[in-house]
Amino acid sequence: MELTARKKQILKVVTERYIDAAEPVGSKFIAQAMGGAVSSATIRNELADLTEQGYLEQPHTSAGRIPSPKGYRLYVNELMERKALTVQEAEEINAALSGKLGQLDSVVAQAGQVVSSIAGYPAYSVAAGKSSVTVRRYDLLPVDAGSFIAVVMTDDSRVKSQLLHCQLPITDGELPALANLLNSHFTGISAPEMGQKLMGLTSQLGAELFMPLSQAIEYAAGVMESSAQNQVYAAGQTRILSQPEFQDLGRANELMGLLTDRKESLPVLDEGTPMQILIGPENLNEALRDASVVVASYDIGENMRGLIGVVGPTRMDYAAVAARLSYFAESLTKMFGKNNQLPPKEEDVP
Repeated sequence: MELTARKKQILKVVTERYIDAAEPVGSKFIAQAMGGAVSSATIRNELADLTEQGYLEQPHTSAGRIPSPKGYRLYVNELMERKALTVQEAEEINAALSGKLGQLDSVVAQAGQVVSSIAGYPAYSVAAGKSSVTVRRYDLLPVDAGSFIAVVMTDDSRVKSQLLHCQLPITDGELPALANLLNSHFTGISAPEMGQKLMGLTSQLGAELFMPLSQAIEYAAGVMESSAQNQVYAAGQTRILSQPEFQDLGRANELMGLLTDRKESLPVLDEGTPMQILIGPENLNEALRDASVVVASYDIGENMRGLIGVVGPTRMDYAAVAARLSYFAESLTKMFGKNNQLPPKEEDVP
């Protein structure tokens, strides 16, 4: 049943007051907020109706009301007013992302840290895996006669390295030849194709060269497989403990575990969805039943996208978080774009 305009106004007052104060809202405050145009008795009747319809909850019989997940959903969908980023917030985001664009991993990890700092809640960032990752370049760095460092750059700008130990001694002079072989024949192809090419070289190379070559290719294949999976970085996990709802460590423990040890299970967006707000039970993960998630997507390029999300109590300031995430996602899209330009600040938008 459609709510009356007055009920919606009351729900809006209750929700925004509870977001600010984290305390149940009574009829006296609502009457003052509505300028005395509605009597306290009428407001109490409306509160009772909203509670019966599932939009509000009453924690204690003598207490005021708080929004239910259903109430928050109506607020987000219909009643929430759009918030503009402050100049300070825009400048802080721009400053954090205006440096030279480095490796994909470091940019994505930094994104979560910046958003967590600005939003005041835990945040996570995701670089969605690319369906077909290949190696762009190899470098082999000498360590000693029994080991070398293999450096692999993939075509999505990830750079990984690992110390590899040789079963047979290898000289510094042999490494450049191996690196040249790798860059000439083992770039831009799939892992199975790399394996086939390697087998074709079995009779052409001695064991002292074939073995380190196969080790480097095996490592590269592992990097390619890892790059095809979502890379998830979480930041500011302990910020959730400053929220009144999570002062009880027992209640916060499961959520902290998700943010720290099981972050790969955090919500992701469906393809083509720019932003989504998941409130309480709308989250499928049980650890998020008392929390809400706002997640936005950005374009990395080369048919790849990333995600940036904020995790907070159901009482979070959805309008403020959505504004910050929207600007941040647009900033990242422009960073990864050809022009490498940050979006204009709010007052610069025509």
